[in-house]
Amino acid sequence: MCICYNRNRMNGIPETLRRHLESVLRGQGDPGPLRSVRPLGGGCINNAMRVETDAGVYLLKWNPDPLPGMFAAEARGLQLLAETGTVHVPAVYAFSEPQDGLPAMILLEWLEGPPNIQSMARLGEKLAELHRSGRSPNAAYGLDRDNYLGSTPQVNGWETDWPRFFARCRLVPQMELARRNGRLPPARARLLERLIGRLDALLGGVERRPALIHGDLWGGNVIPGPDGLALIDPAVSYSDREAEIAYTHLFGGFTREFYQAYRATWPLEPGFEDRIDLYNLYHLLNHLNLFGEGYGADVDRVLRRYAG
Repeated sequence: MCICYNRNRMNGIPETLRRHLESVLRGQGDPGPLRSVRPLGGGCINNAMRVETDAGVYLLKWNPDPLPGMFAAEARGLQLLAETGTVHVPAVYAFSEPQDGLPAMILLEWLEGPPNIQSMARLGEKLAELHRSGRSPNAAYGLDRDNYLGSTPQVNGWETDWPRFFARCRLVPQMELARRNGRLPPARARLLERLIGRLDALLGGVERRPALIHGDLWGGNVIPGPDGLALIDPAVSYSDREAEIAYTHLFGGFTREFYQAYRATWPLEPGFEDRIDLYNLYHLLNHLNLFGEGYGADVDRVLRRYAG
């Protein structure tokens, strides 16, 4: 649901936020003042604005009633990705929780650039480099804190076994949420429980290790930047890289050159194509929980394939 906040606005944002933003920018070496604040379309969780001063352009996201810790989780994810020196992500300048009439906010680097025919291939290379270089700090799957997949809480924690992590931290929370939402009829529940019980066999026998993944890599989270394509709105974790590549297949938008470049940089394990739908069950369940029964048929199709 898109959240709007209309009281006490100046230049499209609340006055308290405007003052805070100008203070943050001064701390970043931008003396201001704000010259324009323009709403952006496309987001449905937070307000998004293009902010311009005489010295620069920025992306501001803000929310008077945010999901707890959402902007901190976004900042943490972007920082982890940036530290690998592989994929391009926007720099994080500041973020804060709501306090004393000030809405929560995150201020990011503004990225834009021309489309480039080589960009998708380059992204494939850089994503493979991310997966190869983004090593888990303790050789386990997960993360040191929970975060969000869209507006859905994403459970993390640490687990040394990948099938167990995928069950405990990915499929089981979605199953429990679907049950609370009334979207888990008995037949669907039986198949999902059966599939979770088979994950060792379905995901076993593959050489794998934890890799840092973006976690929500669909076409809408890839944007043109000055140095090629950049990634936004992560849901990071140390997971199996197959889960990342599988999700790029779900809604399209990634070219043959992207996949060729990824595989040329770091080939995928044999049998990956047979596991794509299994990994994407997590995202289909999330969409079922967020948007309703329109995704039920796809969930049921995957369940019948692996647990029928």
